[in-house]
Amino acid sequence: MNNDHFDMDVVNNFFEHDYHDRGMVKWQGFYLSDHTAALNKQEAKDQKVYHPKSQQSLETITAILAETYQRHRAVSLQLNELDANGNQLPDIQTHVYGYHSDKIIIDDEKAVSIDDIRHVERIQTYLR
Repeated sequence: MNNDHFDMDVVNNFFEHDYHDRGMVKWQGFYLSDHTAALNKQEAKDQKVYHPKSQQSLETITAILAETYQRHRAVSLQLNELDANGNQLPDIQTHVYGYHSDKIIIDDEKAVSIDDIRHVERIQTYLR
C-alpha cells in the first residue's frame, strides 16, 4: 500500500473545522523583541537629564572657538536650546571647520550662531 497518497477531503475538512489561523499573533514573537529593545533604548534616552552649564561671556566663547579652530581641536558645545519638553539638549561634540560672520561651521556643514552657544569647552576626544 502506498503511504504517499492522501485524501484531499480530509485536508479540506481540517482547514475548515480544526485549524484556527492566529493571524498576526503568530508573528508577534519575532517583532516583539526588536520592538521592546527599541522602546527601552528610547525610554533610557528620554530619562537622561542634561543640566544647563553656566552661560559664558561672548569673549570667552569666541576665544575658545578661535583657539580650537586654529589648532584643529575638538570642542563640546552646549546651545541655548531646549527640547519640546523644556529640557536641555545634549552637548554637541565637534570640530569647528570654519566661520562666517557671526556663525561657526561644524559637522555636516551646519552653521551655528555664536549667540546660540551657552557654553563651550575644549575636549581631548578624537572625533571623525
